[in-house]
Amino acid sequence: MTWSGDWSDTVTADPAVLHGPTSRKGVALMNRETNGKRSVEDAPNDLFKYAVDREDLKALLEAFPNESPEVRSKVEYELQILKFIGVGWSISYFLQDSPFKDQIAGEYWTAVHGLSQSISSSAGMMVGKEIDYFRELRDRLDLYINALAKRLDAPEPAVIIGPEFAKICGSSDDIHTVMAGSKMFIVLLAAVKEYLETIELLGTTRPQGIPH
Repeated sequence: MTWSGDWSDTVTADPAVLHGPTSRKGVALMNRETNGKRSVEDAPNDLFKYAVDREDLKALLEAFPNESPEVRSKVEYELQILKFIGVGWSISYFLQDSPFKDQIAGEYWTAVHGLSQSISSSAGMMVGKEIDYFRELRDRLDLYINALAKRLDAPEPAVIIGPEFAKICGSSDDIHTVMAGSKMFIVLLAAVKEYLETIELLGTTRPQGIPH
């Protein structure tokens, strides 16, 4: 699947939003893992730890006005899923022309798969039935990609991701849920892009399409 336009600029279009506190914290977290020594070898683990970190997710939940425990629980659950798949997707997008793409993306998804197995086991014991969290991640990724494929004329992916996120949460008409999904996607894109820049993996030629 490809995107009709080059949306790299959308990741840097509004510094106040895209490079605000949550984005900066994400980059700081990833850089801290290497004690300031940034390397390709450390990238998969740094990115994985950023995907697991919940600081930006908590910030979005604090700003979320709906006080219903059921609604908040669903939004929190889906935000974490969106972060996992969004970070993996960002790696492939920003590094699609890099010789390190397969290595970094492969090791990142291997780490996510390992954590997913642990989550599946714990959740399965709690609910008394088999859970496949990694399959759930793949299913969500397919939903988002299919939604993007239907709207190649959209100005940027977040315009589509937000409404799709709200639909998955069962709150299609709620603007706050739409914004939560859009902001999570924008923030993680900015954080991953800035981190990859710090380890000098992004070239001067911008990629032209969104990866599968």
